[in-house]
Amino acid sequence: MSSHSSVHATVTLRVHRFTPRPARERKHSSSPFGKRASSPFGGNSNRVRGKQWVQEYRLLVHPEDTLLDCLLTIKRDIDPTLAFRYSCGHGICGSDAVAVNGTPTLLCSAQVGQWVQRLPDVDYHDDEGFRKTGDVDADDDANALEKDTEQAIAEGDDLGVIEIAALPGFPVKRDLIADIDPMLEQIRKLKPYLIHDGALGTKADGRIDVFEYLQNPEQLAKYELLSNCIACGVCEGACPVYAGGEAFVGPAALINQARFINDSRDTATQERLDALDTADGIQACQSVRACSRECPRGIDVGEEIWQLIAQVKER
Repeated sequence: MSSHSSVHATVTLRVHRFTPRPARERKHSSSPFGKRASSPFGGNSNRVRGKQWVQEYRLLVHPEDTLLDCLLTIKRDIDPTLAFRYSCGHGICGSDAVAVNGTPTLLCSAQVGQWVQRLPDVDYHDDEGFRKTGDVDADDDANALEKDTEQAIAEGDDLGVIEIAALPGFPVKRDLIADIDPMLEQIRKLKPYLIHDGALGTKADGRIDVFEYLQNPEQLAKYELLSNCIACGVCEGACPVYAGGEAFVGPAALINQARFINDSRDTATQERLDALDTADGIQACQSVRACSRECPRGIDVGEEIWQLIAQVKER
């Protein structure tokens, strides 16, 4: 693990694990009922079945260690069967997106001290099991827990628990590895590349304008940040519509299209807007803006989608 301070503390990682069930060969039946008709809505034919359980790992860490550091320690020294995905480890590739305490984020950028949940020592329930309401202030409770966590970090005490699960909204392959192919396929369907009508720009004298595709700073700024999207799936996992299983193209595909719609060199704006204006496209967005909360590239996904909605309505 990387060391940023001399303070050590213990933390419990509560990892949601999954092992797929081995596929069984099915004998073909001559019965007309042997084959199940495919649903036009896709159904759950791609759902992977298997064993699910929660496993806890207790580690000695620095508060500045990332959750990726923690999982690598588990993988190398404690449990080599734990499965998770990562590549660059620096928030560039986006391959290590998971849900931490229920919030989608990247393992390589999530620090222990920022995500640990300090468990209260006081039971705020009465003798019959109901939560007390008259003498408990929720804000005071939260503030007390925050101070307790800070003190635990300073003293190198037991920090608490961090819960890690696979990214919501996607089929799980194994443990923390989600299958993001559905998201990538949605992006591919919407033509994620520049489209031009092929006409060459010419000058007044008829010669070809070699500076036709040059952009000024204002034109570049309109899509530059959007081009930094790393298709990590964090916005998809945070979206209650997409992660909830509804038919929705998803915020990642919409951001990808906004990148080209805002590019002055692309000539397929109307075609792109028409493709998005469908029941499972821009119309399915509920403008919750949860997709903006944890974007590792700093994209205000919700605002960009709102701008797309406005363009669709105005066209």
